[in-house]
Amino acid sequence: LGRPRLTRPKTSLLTDASGLESVAPLLHSGEETPDPIPTTTRGTIPAWINGSFLRNGPGKFEFGEDRYNHWFDGMALMHRFHICEGSVTYSSRFLRSDSYNLNSERNRIVVSEFGTVALPDPCKNFFARFLSRFQIPQPTDNANVNFVKYKGDYYVSTETNFMRRVDPQTLETKEKVDWSQYVAVNSATAHPHYDREGATYNMGNSYGRDGFFYTIIRIPPAEEAAAKEDSADLSGAEVICSIPAAESRKPSYYHSFVMSENYIVFVEQPIKLNVLKFMLYKIMGESFQKILSWEPQYGTVFHLVDRHTGQESKVKYRTAPMFTLHQINAYEDNGFLVMDMCCGDDGDVIGEFTLENLRQESGDDLDKFYNSLCRNLPRRYVLPLNVDEQTPLDQNLVTLPNCKATAKRTNSGEVYMTHEELHNDELLQYGGLEFPQINYDKYNGRPYRYFYACGFGHVFADSLLKMDVHTKELKVWRYPGLFPSEPVFVASPDAAEEDDGVVLSVIITPRKEKSTFLLVLDAKTFTELGRAEVPVSIPCGTHGVFNETG
Repeated sequence: LGRPRLTRPKTSLLTDASGLESVAPLLHSGEETPDPIPTTTRGTIPAWINGSFLRNGPGKFEFGEDRYNHWFDGMALMHRFHICEGSVTYSSRFLRSDSYNLNSERNRIVVSEFGTVALPDPCKNFFARFLSRFQIPQPTDNANVNFVKYKGDYYVSTETNFMRRVDPQTLETKEKVDWSQYVAVNSATAHPHYDREGATYNMGNSYGRDGFFYTIIRIPPAEEAAAKEDSADLSGAEVICSIPAAESRKPSYYHSFVMSENYIVFVEQPIKLNVLKFMLYKIMGESFQKILSWEPQYGTVFHLVDRHTGQESKVKYRTAPMFTLHQINAYEDNGFLVMDMCCGDDGDVIGEFTLENLRQESGDDLDKFYNSLCRNLPRRYVLPLNVDEQTPLDQNLVTLPNCKATAKRTNSGEVYMTHEELHNDELLQYGGLEFPQINYDKYNGRPYRYFYACGFGHVFADSLLKMDVHTKELKVWRYPGLFPSEPVFVASPDAAEEDDGVVLSVIITPRKEKSTFLLVLDAKTFTELGRAEVPVSIPCGTHGVFNETG
């Protein structure tokens, strides 16, 4: 997983790029701006937008003489664009995680991250340094992936068992929260789902004598009558389903999961975590990324779970080996579950986002690296929900109109599926897409028409896209030298249609320092309404949310 290949999988029709500009300036450590500063507005920021656009991502890549190896390793830097009555202020803070504080105190990297192993303390004698390799490493609480919400409180999250509660107004770091103190899990994703009753669902891992399990967690809504205390509250969290790994010594890596109104789907994909190497990785001096491997011989399995009862379907839905980080949406339609997600055919891509690769100067090596990457495209899979012994074998069960996805019962307990490409050839010129977002509050788990995403004509996103899943037509925002963040949709207060609202994205550039701006697009026309310029340099980030106020 660490070495770029020189050829992309042959299934891809994407064209090679040449003459890519260096994005190294977007991967330098940022500085925090704890007190809100004004921005300069160009155009018009709609007066009805009232709230904060919160963003997270890696923002510090060195301590003293020590340097991180992988983009995922950087210390979390949180950003807040507060929008009120057409004006915008900006602030940012580093997450004061234990990892950040320990590294800062010792002026070196002392907590291992995804792609960087912390070296033994050079001040210790040889014997103490040797023994330190046999100590079980503590998971990091460097929560640099996303902002998530439980019972009305905001947390920043990564993929370990630790989260940090934060104040969404001041970005102040609050207490560390350990999932394992509430439910029997060793980790949890940074992409929970929310139902319309206020409950939150997430997935985590658990492992022990009985093997390795993928666990579905439900956190109930906050109790309305209860007086709100200023402390973390995950009380009532429960595991509603535990799915045994197909290979307990080689469980699958996953970043998110699927949820519709009545079902949760876990995608067991062939990115495998070697449990033995995981136990030994500190002794071996290997980083976490080195224990992941792409093993397509395992194929892909979709596990279907009733969200209300926690009962897993006895039917195993299988498809060809594929890799997915982010789902777009899922909904039920006349006895079928329609699932849309961003997919690739090669899971090696995760390990390749090393800072050495990403910071290359413009030239053949950067072009070769980008052209070696598997780029993700939107796909649709359709699961027939009513499969039993009377269901005919070897014939397509998908009867939805104008749907090219197929599903065939192959034996008593299995259905094999092929996907429909959820795009036409126009998307290929934008390098595929990732970081999909929808009008989540109104349309998650329901039939929908539009999603918004980043186009990847570079190693980082270089365009914003709006996709119509009915017609597969695109609307595009793209300008040379400008690199947008994940687009987030905000509905207008009097919205009558799915795309009535705006799309927010933070735009950064490697061409000029301190030239960041918040972009506001009309979601319907995908044209610019306004921008709020802020004189700061922001490193490339990961995910964000809009926190409505008032």
